[in-house]
Amino acid sequence: MTSPYLILASASPRRRYLLEQAGLSFTVIPSAFDEEAVPFTEPESHVKALARGKTAEVGNRHPGSWVIGADTEVTFGDGVLGKPKSMDKAREMLRRLSGQTHQVFTGYCLYSKLRNVDRCDAVRTDVVFKRLSEEEIEWYIHTDEPFDKAGAYAIQGLGAALVRRINGSYTNVVGLPVCEIVEWLIREGAASFDIGQSGLALP
Repeated sequence: MTSPYLILASASPRRRYLLEQAGLSFTVIPSAFDEEAVPFTEPESHVKALARGKTAEVGNRHPGSWVIGADTEVTFGDGVLGKPKSMDKAREMLRRLSGQTHQVFTGYCLYSKLRNVDRCDAVRTDVVFKRLSEEEIEWYIHTDEPFDKAGAYAIQGLGAALVRRINGSYTNVVGLPVCEIVEWLIREGAASFDIGQSGLALP
């Protein structure tokens, strides 16, 4: 069976949406990489290591394909804010972020075993929250949006109402730095601009 030309090694609907919006045609094949096997060092190195592991795991199974992979972490102070598992945890996270600046790091990779390409990097975006009232926090928690989102909010959803401003890539906060990914695809000859068409051209 012929391998897909371009693969997204992630089940994230947000990453899928971002690549579709960029005009790319691709196949989704989630990675089976064991994320627990990667010890935490500091956010930028950690997300790059996770992204490389995910991408290589899929890429080694599909050596003729180009594979895109990523991992995103939300950090505040010296800690990483994961996905809240309860209303109390979501409430605690939102109170901590209220009126403060936190960071979103995404490690991203482009991998092709056949072409010997293994490029990984990371992007950081600073996100500034407005000062949240208890009423706003309770409203947002009861939308159920926080519970599958790192940091307990979704900037592309109702959580946009909580964000005062950002410094850096918006798509990075959603889960994938699209500008950098497209730049790499173009540079490696994996895609090209198709004048007069709505999407990027793939060979």
